[in-house]
Amino acid sequence: MGLLVYLDGKFVPEEDAKISIFDHGFLYGDGVFEGIRAYNGRVFRLREHIERLYDSAKTINLQIPLSKEEFEKIIIETLRKNNLRDAYIRPIVTRGVGDLGLDPRKCKKPTIIVITKPWEKLYGNLYEKGLKAVTVAVRRNPYDALPPNIKSLNYLNNILAKIEANAKGGDEAIFLDKLGFISEGSGDNIFIVKNGTVLTPPAINNLRGITREVVIEITKESGIPFFERNLGLYDLYTADEVFVTGTAAEIAPIVEVDGRVIGDGKPGKITRKLIKEFERVTQTEGVPIYE
Repeated sequence: MGLLVYLDGKFVPEEDAKISIFDHGFLYGDGVFEGIRAYNGRVFRLREHIERLYDSAKTINLQIPLSKEEFEKIIIETLRKNNLRDAYIRPIVTRGVGDLGLDPRKCKKPTIIVITKPWEKLYGNLYEKGLKAVTVAVRRNPYDALPPNIKSLNYLNNILAKIEANAKGGDEAIFLDKLGFISEGSGDNIFIVKNGTVLTPPAINNLRGITREVVIEITKESGIPFFERNLGLYDLYTADEVFVTGTAAEIAPIVEVDGRVIGDGKPGKITRKLIKEFERVTQTEGVPIYE
């Protein structure tokens, strides 16, 4: 038997966790989700993730039939049921079962799922030697069409970027927005370091990442100059350091972009400092799973 999954009020073995083929999350990507991490028996930034989940749901007019506190308790209980201390957590809320039409009013009840899994480093040994990234031709969803700040089940834009990065031999893709500004990676936010200053795009054309916010906090607390501003390819190619951040990725250094070596081709001093401090924070903060 595999791990237990929370599915609409019940804990079921993962191999038996099934939804209807008429669920609009499956049919149309009509739903929202979060990626959350547990470290050392604590769920990191749980309330911030739940707040973002509910904000995403509100933006697409999806009413989650649970209070935020109830949802948090379900996440904790799913971790307990699986005896996990270090894990990746995936809460999902779909529009629910409807017909083959688009009208969300036909979906009477949202589907609620919580998946928890043991988790290894997303990029393996690349944290020590650095990733190679490539910019991709596909543009990030325009914020006036499908705002990137909605963490929706419709991830085809991200997948198209990843497909292109794979074809070009990159470990990660870098999106530009429709104006040609740097947006984000296929599944993470992006930062550059130039002359000792950390820079990142405003969270308009990219996801308001929880890890992004933690890194900004650490940067400010460490006395490292930090600014949000629009960035272009010139800024990316001439950066002293580049790194990406995300719940799954954590902080991952990028040492090459589109064949240009970043800095000396190794993870930079500020990036390494942030990684070390991020590890300290994640090991000591969070909501306890086991009392």
